[in-house]
Amino acid sequence: MNFVSEKLIGGRQGAINLLVLCALLVVVFPLALDPFRLNMIGKYLSYAFVAVGLVLCWGYGGILSLGQGVFFGLGGYCMAMFLKLEASDPISTRIQTTPGIPDFMDWNQITELPAIWLPFQSLPLTFLLVIGVPVLLAFIVGVAMFKRRVGDVYFSIVTQAIAAILAILIIGSQGLTGGVNGITDLKTMLGWDIRTDEARLTLYFVCVALLIACILFGRFVLTSKLGRLLVAMRDKEERVRFSGYDVANFKVFVFCAAAGISAIGGAMFTLQVGFMSPSFVGIVPSIEMVIYAAVGGRMSLLGAVYGTLLVNYGKTYFSETVPELWLFLMGGLFIGVVMYFPKGLAGLYDSHGKKWLARLTSRKAARITVKAKLSGMEAAK
Repeated sequence: MNFVSEKLIGGRQGAINLLVLCALLVVVFPLALDPFRLNMIGKYLSYAFVAVGLVLCWGYGGILSLGQGVFFGLGGYCMAMFLKLEASDPISTRIQTTPGIPDFMDWNQITELPAIWLPFQSLPLTFLLVIGVPVLLAFIVGVAMFKRRVGDVYFSIVTQAIAAILAILIIGSQGLTGGVNGITDLKTMLGWDIRTDEARLTLYFVCVALLIACILFGRFVLTSKLGRLLVAMRDKEERVRFSGYDVANFKVFVFCAAAGISAIGGAMFTLQVGFMSPSFVGIVPSIEMVIYAAVGGRMSLLGAVYGTLLVNYGKTYFSETVPELWLFLMGGLFIGVVMYFPKGLAGLYDSHGKKWLARLTSRKAARITVKAKLSGMEAAK
């Protein structure tokens, strides 16, 4: 019981914070929002997976990756490939020159399914590849960089370059990936129509459950010896190395963990939105994902979720009300948080919110005590 309480929940305060988030996501949003807005929240939560991964990778590991959109996009593309194959059955594509293959392949005069698409005919194998492909890429990049002690700003630049390269490859390989349009017109998963309101509600709850699971995994890592070593590496890497630890292996692990969590978010995005395109892979979305973690607090797993919701809600609200100014307003929001609240929403809560809650609780306790005394005096009379 102590293991669950301390390692996964984070003690009494951690349990309260987690319950508040669960109540907001599981009860408040589904009851208060219409299906369209709830689906938008589900899309925002798929981005939150990336922010949670960045808390592990950047906040505690000190590894600022500006290419997390790569892993988000790879997870999304893996899921989209399975859904597209199911939507491209011979009956639905009978008007094509080559029935049974995705429409964009037929447009590019491809006459048989490429070998790279064959594993995505199986849903269980697709689930494995959703996590396996991004983690494998992260492992290759991590070993190549960290074993050579490439870090700090140089690593950030390399990850940016990888994001740009992958986006260009996807756009250039139109016959394999759908090009700039991406993979669209996704309809069913094993015959289950994912476009209905009931299906989107189910997928929303699945997304919430997976997000909470990733948060608990992150808490387990951070409260273990590995978590303490990550903080030590972030602050004094050379001391950890001289203590006999292989710093590169720890960095590779946390980078791969962040990649796998991001990939789950990409898969959930594809299922809830119904498409995947290279616009979610490149440099711009990767930097936006860093902003989510920065606004929420790069040292807080729960703060990353709130930061993602706040930034994306602001983005949606500003683009709907003042479309000509929303980019400036979003930029101002980020600059303001960085300048005045460098620890994000989580830091603001730690410095002011806890004190306010403590005062509120003490006032309520005092009122209850006074009422109890008055009732006791009246009873004595």
